[in-house]
Amino acid sequence: MQVYDAYYKRFKKTYHVQLQLESIVFKGKSIPSVAALVEAMFMAEIKNMLLTAGHDLDSLQMPVRLDVTRGDETYTQLRGQPQQVKPGDMTISDANGIMSNIIYGPDQRTQIQPATRNVLYTTYAPAGIPEESITQHMQDIEGYVRMFSPQARTELLQVFG
Repeated sequence: MQVYDAYYKRFKKTYHVQLQLESIVFKGKSIPSVAALVEAMFMAEIKNMLLTAGHDLDSLQMPVRLDVTRGDETYTQLRGQPQQVKPGDMTISDANGIMSNIIYGPDQRTQIQPATRNVLYTTYAPAGIPEESITQHMQDIEGYVRMFSPQARTELLQVFG
């Protein structure tokens, strides 16, 4: 969490996975029930404290790329509000625009729905997070998904720098 705390402080923000963990541990909140694919991701996030975004793969327009924001880009957040990003934040985009970024989270356009059948999980890892931790985290998500969908297939599990 120290790596994320340092990253978020650059933007005067608090690491939201830490806040989610605190709400579960100290306030007795439960894992949100949205869609099983979201719950699998959320359980792994809480277990490993690694920030992850999930997207409906069928709603994406390839290619997908990891980039650093200039600060003039905007996208529609999950809750439907337009958001201009801060300069210097990590972001993931497809050909149609931003899908997620660290500080403001995922977009509405590519969100996982109950009917989603194909998913892209991405983990944001600022410098200092070991590659092995990311790989194990993704394997945890894969295991959680297989708990409710034993026939699920992983097409690619790779760490990109």
